[in-house]
Parts: sequence; structure tokens; C-alpha cells
Amino acid sequence: MNTFRSLRLHNYRLWFVGALISNIGTWMQRTAQDWLVYDILTEQNASALGIVLALQLGPQLVIAPWAGLIADSVDRRRLLAITQIVMALLGVGLGIMVLLDIAVLWHVYAFALALGVVSAFDAPARQAFVSELVREDYLPNAVALNSASFNGARLIGPAIAGLLTAGVGPGWVFIINALTFGAMVWVLVVMRTSELNEQPFSAPGRGRIRAGFRYVRRRPDIMMVLLAIFIVGTFGLNFAVYIAAMARTEFGQGAGVFGVLSSVMAVGSIAGALLSARRDRPRLRFVFGASAAFGLACILAALAPTLWLFGLALIPVGLFALTLMTSANAYVQTTTEPAMRGRVMSLYFAIFLGGTPLGAPVVGWVSDAFGPRWSLGVAAASGIIAAGAGLFWAWKYHDVRLHYHRTGPRRLRFDLGTDPVDGAP
Repeated sequence: MNTFRSLRLHNYRLWFVGALISNIGTWMQRTAQDWLVYDILTEQNASALGIVLALQLGPQLVIAPWAGLIADSVDRRRLLAITQIVMALLGVGLGIMVLLDIAVLWHVYAFALALGVVSAFDAPARQAFVSELVREDYLPNAVALNSASFNGARLIGPAIAGLLTAGVGPGWVFIINALTFGAMVWVLVVMRTSELNEQPFSAPGRGRIRAGFRYVRRRPDIMMVLLAIFIVGTFGLNFAVYIAAMARTEFGQGAGVFGVLSSVMAVGSIAGALLSARRDRPRLRFVFGASAAFGLACILAALAPTLWLFGLALIPVGLFALTLMTSANAYVQTTTEPAMRGRVMSLYFAIFLGGTPLGAPVVGWVSDAFGPRWSLGVAAASGIIAAGAGLFWAWKYHDVRLHYHRTGPRRLRFDLGTDPVDGAP
């Protein structure tokens, strides 16, 4: 099928399976860690949960330029093997401390910060390495399938973690996650290096980090995508904060329901990723349209009067969030010069993930001060504002039209003119 065309390639098939196993473990740890902080080490303190997320994602802001340069300059396969091993060791360390019942809140803060530092080097290398696994015309499909894998794991991992956390405690969940990193290491070792699509490395010399910033500054289309990603990523994608708060504080449920709700949202996320995989190329209209739809879906979730309706509302939240993320990621990757890809993607993830240290504590404070539903209101506002910014940019710098077709089906059609890189509407 066209949706799964990248899986025809041997190396990408291995990568997909290994990433799926590793991602399941990652989502298990995230869910267990969130519940450990929110309901075991604190008395339902959403602000503490926001701080953990901030520490885990904050290093992206500081390390991103150097991490991107390294991803453009070294063997990405070896770099990824190193980051996977280090993240496995961190999982084992935290798991042992929790099992020995000696872990306190600052220990979780420290491990979250360490994991954030390693992840800052892992993210740009992982994104840029996909272009070595597939041909250029397969890249948008491969990016979308990566998102499907990540969110397929989100469907499975939190549910398993919720049951294990309730049954045997979060410590064992951290140990299991550490073991799943072995799948990725194995894939990186056994893949056929002769079939890799080698990308050019960054030429040695001074000023290479500044060159990455100059490249992005000359691309207003990428600048607008990064702005949308910053707004929504900072204030809209703090899923752990508002799902945990809604599950526990608003509806009075436990760890098992928290995990199930996270998995329910992943149903929509998988649908969004698979829909993106069917498209031949990403378009700007999907980025800004998905932002607006995400905001509206968050409003529905915030207004849901019952747990079941809240769970149903999370499906479109996940769908449009994933459509936004996948479209933005694929657009930036496929329109960036190969030698610049690591630096540009590092900047992308610095803005996407690094904005959370600013937003997560704010969203947690809003939840504590005004209630969990208002934290979802913040998420809704982020999507609508991002869409409004994109529409204003398109109106000011590109041809934006609203058509009414007199022949055939009578309907209004919104047209964002042309994408600035390839002229494709």
C-alpha cells in the first residue's frame, strides 16, 4: 500500500520495528514517571509535574546548536548507538532507586535533566538519520510512519505502564524501559550499511553554527512553521499535565485510567500519522489548518462533562496534534538542504521541545490555581493563535483566496496560494 511504502526497504523495516519497541518502553517510563511525581512523591502537585517536564526538555534550548552541528558532522548511526546505551543506563539507575524506596522528588528532577541532555543529542541525529534509510522521495512517508510508530507506542505503552504502576510500582517500569533500548542498539548494529543513503557531512571550519541560523533566517516559510510549533509545543502539547490533572483531580480516577486516557488519545494520533503518510509531500496548509482544529478539539475536551466524553474528545486532540507535528516535521526536513538538515532539525526540536520548560510550569500553575479544565483552555488558545499567525502571514506575503465554485458541487474553498519552496498549492 502507498501508505506503508517505506517499509519495502530492509533497513527502514528494521528501524521501524526497533523504534516501535523502544518507543513503547519510552512511553511506559513517561507514564510511570508522571504518576510517580504527581501521586506518589507529591500530593497531586501539577506544578511539580510541570517542572519535571521542563527539566527533561529544557536542555534542547541550550544544547541544540551544538547537537545539530554534531549530527551534521559525525556518523549518525554510531552517535545514536551511544545515546541509546546512555538512556538505558539512566533508566536502570532511576528504576533501582525507586525499587529500593530511596527516590525522592529531587532525584527524579536530576534524572529528568540528565535524560534531557542525552535526548538533546539524540533527537537531531535520529531525525537526520531517517534520510539515510530511505530515498528522498520516500522521506515524507518515512517521517509520517515514524510518527505512527511513536504514537502506536503511545497507544500501548501508557496502558501497560498504568497497569504495572498500579500492580508492582513504577520502579519495574523504568527497568523494562531500559531493556527496550537494546532493540534500537541491535537494529543499528545489524542494518545493511551498504544500503544506507549516505548524506553529505558539514564541511569543517568556523561559523558552522551561525550558518545554520542564517539558513533558517533566509527561509521565512520555515520561520513561520517554527513559530507555530513554538506556540503549540509550549502551551498546547503538555498532555501529561492536563490528562493527569483531569483524570485525578477532575474525575477522581487512578493510575490505570490515566494510562488508558493517554492511550485513547494515541488512537487519534495514529490516525493523524497514517493520513499524513498517504500524502506525497507535506503542505503548509496542513500545518496551520491542523493548528486551528487542535485548538477547537481542546475546547471540546475542556467542556466534556463526563470521563467518557473527555476520553472521546481526546481522539481528535491527538489526531490534529499529530497532523500538525508530522506535517511541520516533514515540511522542514524535505525542504532543507541535506548538509544543513541536522542543524535545522536541532533548531526545530529546540523550539518544539525546548519551549515546554516555559509552558509546562505555566500550564501546571493554571491547573492548580483555576482547575484542570482551564489548562486545556490554554492548549486551545495556543492552537488558535498559531493558526491565526499563519493565516496573517499567508495573507500578507502570499496569495490567500476564498473561492466559490459555481459549477459542480457548490462549496467554498480556502486556498493558501502556493508553498514558497516548490510552488505546490
